[in-house]
Amino acid sequence: MFTRAPNWWERLTQDANNIRQVRFALGVSTSATIAYTVNWPLAFLFPIFTCLLLSLPLPRLTPKQLINNLWITIKGFLYGLIFSVALVKFPVLFLLLLFPALFYVYYYINRGGSFWQTLMSMLSLLILPMLTYTSEGLAIGFSLGFVVSAWMAILYTFVMHTIVPDPEKVALPEKPAIQRTYIPIAAQLALKSTLVAYPIAAFCITFARLDLLLTMIFAAIFTLKPELSAGKEAGRNSLISTVIGGCAAFIFYWAIVAVPMFSFFIILYFAITLYVSTYIFSGHPLAKYFGSAMTCIIILINGNLGADSEFLSALISRIGFISLAILYIVAALKVLDRFFFPPKDTHLTPP
Repeated sequence: MFTRAPNWWERLTQDANNIRQVRFALGVSTSATIAYTVNWPLAFLFPIFTCLLLSLPLPRLTPKQLINNLWITIKGFLYGLIFSVALVKFPVLFLLLLFPALFYVYYYINRGGSFWQTLMSMLSLLILPMLTYTSEGLAIGFSLGFVVSAWMAILYTFVMHTIVPDPEKVALPEKPAIQRTYIPIAAQLALKSTLVAYPIAAFCITFARLDLLLTMIFAAIFTLKPELSAGKEAGRNSLISTVIGGCAAFIFYWAIVAVPMFSFFIILYFAITLYVSTYIFSGHPLAKYFGSAMTCIIILINGNLGADSEFLSALISRIGFISLAILYIVAALKVLDRFFFPPKDTHLTPP
């Protein structure tokens, strides 16, 4: 008896990585199509968040997990919005309370908190004060646009998992409840991260240095794990991802300049997301860089679609901001490790 070889459709639908690649390409390209067609405030964040969520090899959320993610998005941004609007008019008090506010965010994730809520809280805490200095309405409008795009990405990811389901139904395990008791090691790690992030955050917010906004954000995120090696690796990975994404976006940009048609733009968008997904969901050594590289592509393309855009300048600036953040956290962590958090000697002292 001869066994019939599976056809191309069976090979596609029975392989989990193939399914994830198709879902990623369809999800990111169609979310970009919706964003550029409707063009609500901060619409470009919709495909960025969709890219982030679909690049994770996770099964579909349960309704309970879906509602929880929608709620923590609001909760994370309300944290920064209320803090900014209430205190930015009192600069000294704001700077005094910014330290414990950052400490709380770092302590929250170090004791098992949600990464998504940490990301939302961190971004709102760093971005909204600078916008509030200009206008409270601007900060509130930014928050609404940000939350709407994040909500749409969460819902759209759920829809894409329904349309392009995994070959096997695997439930996402319920995350253990956050530990409520005091955890000394989590507090120490949070203190170390805060000591790195606070000076640059205080400087940028006090002097409204919007030009250093990305450096501040990268420095805060790179120090979620305040070990020198982890911070350097996160920075290096981000830098490599930016270079890879920048090269791909450069080709994309000139292809659009040559054929300035929206239909061609969407077809090319789908092609590049499908190509990137083959690396993301593979065992290739470069796989860890391509999720962030796709985010870089989306950002660079969105910011350089105008006739008078300067693509190369935008790419060089982004690389410069990341490099500056890496240099800052390496120097800061070395100082902290040398004078405040010296490694404990595990060798036994001879009698």
